[in-house]
Amino acid sequence: MNNSEQSYLQRRGEIEHYFDRTAAQTWERLTSTDPVGRIRATVRAGRDEMRNTLMSWLPEDMTGMKLLDAGCGTGALALCAAERGARVVAIDLSENLIQVARTRYASLSPLGKDVHQKGSVEFASGDMLSPELGEFDYVVGMDSLIHYDAQDLINGVNVLSERTRKAILFTFPPRNPLLALAHALGQLFPRSDRSPSLAPVSQKKLRSALESSIAKNGWSEGKTTRISRGFYTSQAWEWTRQ
Repeated sequence: MNNSEQSYLQRRGEIEHYFDRTAAQTWERLTSTDPVGRIRATVRAGRDEMRNTLMSWLPEDMTGMKLLDAGCGTGALALCAAERGARVVAIDLSENLIQVARTRYASLSPLGKDVHQKGSVEFASGDMLSPELGEFDYVVGMDSLIHYDAQDLINGVNVLSERTRKAILFTFPPRNPLLALAHALGQLFPRSDRSPSLAPVSQKKLRSALESSIAKNGWSEGKTTRISRGFYTSQAWEWTRQ
């Protein structure tokens, strides 16, 4: 095992521990409609806007298409894609969050409709980069790569690109003063309450790395936008296969 693989596995373990053992209830509440505090309300609003943005980049009719929701959390985006007819594989490191997602899927779609009459969702806990997940038309990684450093993020996109036919949509924490301030304030919370620290990345450096890797295999840069709502800041990026 090389240093890069060791770095990824170590970080993956830290993320799994946080979301599965430390903050599962917090994230269940954050992704529900229950009242939350002011700071978490801005995170909820930012995540909702980000999910809507990513969904706007996907086809309105996804009947017969296969989508990987990489790092699905409690499954909101997976349900939206299933509403459009997609066959979704939704995977997350946290078994507890996957259980929440399964429960929500079994009851209601985001619009209160029966998603089973359109697409489908298969939930699983595990590594989003596992080759056992198969191939997909689309891959969406909403805030699932933000805790990895730049090289792990690039490696992750490279791996996913090998099994994606049409497009990869992912988010990353852009390097800017506001995010640096939010990260610094986050260090004031007790260690047990902290999420794994973000790793802000320069989009220019990311672009250069991806142009040297997946772009050589027919991938090209598409839409990009930044969502900033209070304590939530994330950059969405689309890469498409020609």
